[in-house]
Amino acid sequence: MSRICEITGKKAIVGNKVSHSNIKTKRRFYPNLQTKKFYLPDEDKWITLKVSVAGLRTINKNGISATIKEAREKGYLKK
Repeated sequence: MSRICEITGKKAIVGNKVSHSNIKTKRRFYPNLQTKKFYLPDEDKWITLKVSVAGLRTINKNGISATIKEAREKGYLKK
């Protein structure tokens, strides 16, 4: 499975690891993803999503139905 948030579309970015002697080597910064189950009252079913913690805050703020609808419109969620 890819490490991409299904709500916000966040994915890994590339940066540098910098040692004490200031030597730079490439590394990846991964989003803080959590696997969560949500109940959709509109469709009367449970769905499992890989969401970032920022995505969880968005769900808490806007509600699961509105957030799922917006994610499908943006193409982050294919279900």
